Amino acid sequence: MKSQDIRSKFLSFFEDKKHSIVPSAPMVIKNDPTLMFVNSGMAPFKEYFLGNSKPKNNRLADTQKCLRVSGKHNDLEEVGYDTYHHTLFEMLGNWSFGDYFKEEAIAWAWELLTEVYGINKDILYVTVFEGDDKDGLPMDTEAYDIWKKFISENRILKGNKKDNFWEMGDQGPCGPCSEIHVDIRSDEEKSKISGKELVNKDHPQVVEIWNLVFMQYNRKANGSLDPLPNKHIDTGMGFERLCMVLQGVQSNYDTDVFKPIIREIETITNKSYGKDEKIDVAIRVISDHVRAVAFSIADGQLPSNTGAGYVIRRILRRAVRYGFTFLDKKEPFIYKLVDVLSAKMGDAFPELKSQKQLISNVLKEEEQSFLRTLDQGLILLNRIVEETKGDKVSGEKAFELYDTYGFPIDLTALILSEKGFALDEKGFNDELQKQKTRSRAASEMSTDDWIVISDDAEEDFVGYDTLEANVKITRYRKVTSKKDGEMYQLVFNLTPFYPEGGGQVGDKGYLEDVHGDVVYILDTKKENNVIIHFAKNLPKHINENFKAVVDENQRYRTECNHTATHLLHQALREILGTHVEQKGSAVHSKYLRFDFSHFSKLTPEELNDVEVFVNARISEKLPLVEKRNIPKEEAIAEGAMSLFGEKYGDSVRAIRFGQSIELCGGTHVCNTSDIWHFKIVSEGAVAAGIRRIEAITNDAAKDFYFENNRAFSEMKAILNNAQEPVKALQNLQDENTQLKKQIEGLLKDKAKNIKGDLKNELEEINDVKFLAKKLDLDAGGLKDVAFELGSQFDNLFLLFASEIEGKALLTCYISKELVASKDLNAGKVVRELGKHIQGGGGGQPFFATAGGKNPGGIGEALSNAKNYLL
Repeated sequence: MKSQDIRSKFLSFFEDKKHSIVPSAPMVIKNDPTLMFVNSGMAPFKEYFLGNSKPKNNRLADTQKCLRVSGKHNDLEEVGYDTYHHTLFEMLGNWSFGDYFKEEAIAWAWELLTEVYGINKDILYVTVFEGDDKDGLPMDTEAYDIWKKFISENRILKGNKKDNFWEMGDQGPCGPCSEIHVDIRSDEEKSKISGKELVNKDHPQVVEIWNLVFMQYNRKANGSLDPLPNKHIDTGMGFERLCMVLQGVQSNYDTDVFKPIIREIETITNKSYGKDEKIDVAIRVISDHVRAVAFSIADGQLPSNTGAGYVIRRILRRAVRYGFTFLDKKEPFIYKLVDVLSAKMGDAFPELKSQKQLISNVLKEEEQSFLRTLDQGLILLNRIVEETKGDKVSGEKAFELYDTYGFPIDLTALILSEKGFALDEKGFNDELQKQKTRSRAASEMSTDDWIVISDDAEEDFVGYDTLEANVKITRYRKVTSKKDGEMYQLVFNLTPFYPEGGGQVGDKGYLEDVHGDVVYILDTKKENNVIIHFAKNLPKHINENFKAVVDENQRYRTECNHTATHLLHQALREILGTHVEQKGSAVHSKYLRFDFSHFSKLTPEELNDVEVFVNARISEKLPLVEKRNIPKEEAIAEGAMSLFGEKYGDSVRAIRFGQSIELCGGTHVCNTSDIWHFKIVSEGAVAAGIRRIEAITNDAAKDFYFENNRAFSEMKAILNNAQEPVKALQNLQDENTQLKKQIEGLLKDKAKNIKGDLKNELEEINDVKFLAKKLDLDAGGLKDVAFELGSQFDNLFLLFASEIEGKALLTCYISKELVASKDLNAGKVVRELGKHIQGGGGGQPFFATAGGKNPGGIGEALSNAKNYLL
């Protein structure tokens, strides 16, 4: 059975059971501070499990893109070494929110597996929760009794809390679960040991394929459990593992999900899969990781140095280094796999097709960048080896190479072993643990349970229409972090505060009670569909009514910038072409940032055209035309643009200014004339094929022009109020260039003149002509003198120093003959002596320089130079 048929049969089965089939949510999570990525099928539905929202249908089914690389669910280091773990995987799932429960979930799972897919029931095992004394939970006898209707009791196994009690986190909905495992070993292997002995023992052919979670409890902050008012079903079946079973193979990588990618890797690298274990691991790593990175980019998350982007970069770099080390690929090649990946999965996930070129461009640039890092790392590693006394390289040095320069530790260990050196692994692990401890301490946060004041579950946002509202606090909780200290999160029955989202920052403002007491709202965010207001203090009269007031000036400036991003998007598509797509934005009160797909740097003429276009729309005084809660299909039909990586509901909000129409939940000006003026302040690259424009409007634009005018007036005054200041400035630059050339000539003459004096000062030490001296020359002059003298001797060791504008400079020259015969190295000399001037440097073995911030150490550096010849 082909993988696409397996997927469609699952969805059709549950559609017949009156489930609504929903598309996969974006893999990158926007409004959940506890997760960077969707790591399970239930993650997009947390708001329903928490009771913050109600789905249109209490029965849903889908196939969800999931990524597990960090935190509790971390499969990264196992990927490639076994045949059934992945970073990115598809989770087939069916969900019930307060509708059906264990009876139907178990019966339908069994029906689908054994009747629709035709899996032999004699190779299946199921597990049920055995209970837990610490939590005071009994065995799940209800599930056990239901399973007995379908499978013999000797195939129903009891599982502990670790395997058979599912929790979404330290707090929140949770419950017992039943796992369905499959034994695909040969009859001969089965005769030696029963499959029930291998369940949950990490056997590659006895694996879990489906987990049925029965959500019936709520875990509180103190660890206690309360029954949920409504019981839910949350199931997840690993698509790749199911394909392995139904296609009769022994590895996920032997299914048609991975085989086309693996064949392409074999073609590109001229290596064969299935003949050498190290090569096999590398090919599995690459075939898995390219999927994870490609889906991430398609969903709008580019590789970067922080947060979710750093996780994606780590995954890609792991793939690159396996190709570098085991497939002998020293140039980019992973980007070439995007075509076959898109062809295989593009029908089920159309974003892979629409974003194919962008994915390929970003992958190629990232590969090139990391390969340069590897080249640089090899040079640095060789230097570390040169400076190592003995045959063991310091773990601290290796960690610096890993942490500062991104050089993989496994590659370090491999190269060291080839050179006959050992790695101080304990020292490295100690440094790594220190870093993790620091990072954990910095991000550590404790969250109390919600204190519920009233059961008003619905929270209305009224901020499109008003900046003030009379509100009541419905619940609150305390959160404590090292960064912010104690903060309080407040939820209201209704709110005018816009929560951070769609690139727009959250509102600030204050709450005021009838006594005149004020609590300031420092930020507003959305978490699992709940608008949360952040305050340093709790109101004194928590149960009373409050006047909630949004900071009008900040909101207005932010609205100007948000509307400007829409006009900017329109301008870019009009001027550069319809290939331009928004790839991210940040809308603050002081500035806006807009990322978009485009293949080259914008010319000054194009930037000017964009500015003129946007400002023309501002001058046209276009009114805001807003449509709320309209069907998404209707909005798209009217020309509204939607963004990849955004999660839209069935009903959307469309924002129109003239010919600009976008799906958007943010706040906007009533008329484009409110923006006043639009000014681009920078344009640059974010990644391959992604450009970034930063711009300002309104008050910030006024300040910009005021400051520019002030600077221009000052410059004109310096130029004696020249009638043509640009021409006067150009004349000054030309004159300065001429003077520099004259000075360079004078310094060269000076260097030649002192050459004779220096020649007479040479001292002979152990058959070496030696001189260490401070000179009144710049870097070029020191180099000229050194090479002039070097041309006359083949046994010369020079160390010159100079002080320029409060900075120290060292220059070392060693005759090439001495480098060879006496094992001297100018680079090593300046690195070591550079410590005296609080600096460092490097260069070639015969010539090197160092700079430092302590000229007072020059004398000590010069006096120590002689030691290299003694």
